[in-house]
Amino acid sequence: MDELKQRAIEAQRLARQTSDSRSFALARLVDEILRSRRICRPYKGQPLFGVYLDIYRQITAQLLEDIEGALDSYDPEETETRVWASKLRDNAIAKVLDWWRLQELAIEAQRHPPQAELRQYALRELVEAIQLSGKLFLSPYYRTLFSSQFSQLVYDDAVNQTLTYVCEKIDNFNPQRAQFMTWVNNVVLKNNFIKCSKDFNRSQEESLPSLEALERMAAAQEKKNLPEEEDRYTIIRHYIEEDADRIFEKEHIRNRPDATFRSIALATLDGKSWPEISRQLGIKVPTLSSFFRRCCQKFSLTIREDLGI
Repeated sequence: MDELKQRAIEAQRLARQTSDSRSFALARLVDEILRSRRICRPYKGQPLFGVYLDIYRQITAQLLEDIEGALDSYDPEETETRVWASKLRDNAIAKVLDWWRLQELAIEAQRHPPQAELRQYALRELVEAIQLSGKLFLSPYYRTLFSSQFSQLVYDDAVNQTLTYVCEKIDNFNPQRAQFMTWVNNVVLKNNFIKCSKDFNRSQEESLPSLEALERMAAAQEKKNLPEEEDRYTIIRHYIEEDADRIFEKEHIRNRPDATFRSIALATLDGKSWPEISRQLGIKVPTLSSFFRRCCQKFSLTIREDLGI
């Protein structure tokens, strides 16, 4: 039995007692759960300080409060302890990381010179806090501006670019003009989503055959020796699956020779969603989609020439 499970069972056993032993058991459990936290990590092994110490203490208090109520329903035989503990930890962190706390972290990052190690530490803490807080928000209105079926992928790309921008341009944030998360959501994230959407739509138009071009693919059937009744989908699928020169099979995600453009393209043509392909390969959706789009751009000319479109 691992340490975390032992402490959870011990805390549950003492939960209804009003004693120092109960308080000590709960404190030990909270301490064990927070060992795997992603924020308020010590800087170079030093004790926590300033806003990081304040936030850590607040998270500890919140988690202690939440655990007292959660222990009643905890079943060590039916519940995966680490999953249970991680959910409690992340919920407590999200409660603590309100807009004011995130603004404090942003201002703390601005306090240090751009190349200073403490700024890099502060920015790592800030980025983790933004993601854990649940405060990133994009109005659904902006998603309706673009007819992409991959809107979630575009959003994920926009979030990645937003977090990068925050790290590189944190000094552009002016606390005298706006709350930090207002600036992040209403300026940085919104602009990045619009940009990513336009880039995505443009790459689709440039890298994949248009519907009009696909209509002309019937002329390529004789060249490819395909039956006349085969539709556009079959032509494309046959071409990629055949992969006569093995160019699609050779193109794969770095360090993943099994995740080839050929296999991913065939999966999408067979109607599998990005989340399904992600689960099958164990690769994050943004990585898959970015790789797929790059390959479409790379092979666009080859596809057009071979299929005569």
